[in-house]
Amino acid sequence: MFKKRDRNEIRVIRHARVRKKISGTPEMPRLSVYRSLNHIYAQIIDDTKGVTLVSASTVDPALKGNLADVDKKGAAKKVGMLIGERAVQAGIKTVVFDRGGYVYTGRVAELAAGAREAGLDF
Repeated sequence: MFKKRDRNEIRVIRHARVRKKISGTPEMPRLSVYRSLNHIYAQIIDDTKGVTLVSASTVDPALKGNLADVDKKGAAKKVGMLIGERAVQAGIKTVVFDRGGYVYTGRVAELAAGAREAGLDF
């Protein structure tokens, strides 16, 4: 009998398939997104060195107190704006967007919109 895969297992397979084609370089690092049930995490990664250059999330001390009055999509947009500001301060202007196997809608799209507003290009 066939066992149906759960949604996260399917997402991990989709993410691995996309990661074969997407890689971050020093000139154009990768903006990776992870979405849990309650939080969203984003980091900018240089895959050649295997180093995280910039990160932001809803559990970040800079945002933790400011998220009480917004929903999950609003929090994702604030995380996107925060990672965009930190990236611009670090001298990063363009990135490759890695949506982590998630559909580009809702919180993932809001994070990307916030990063674009803060000055990132992708």
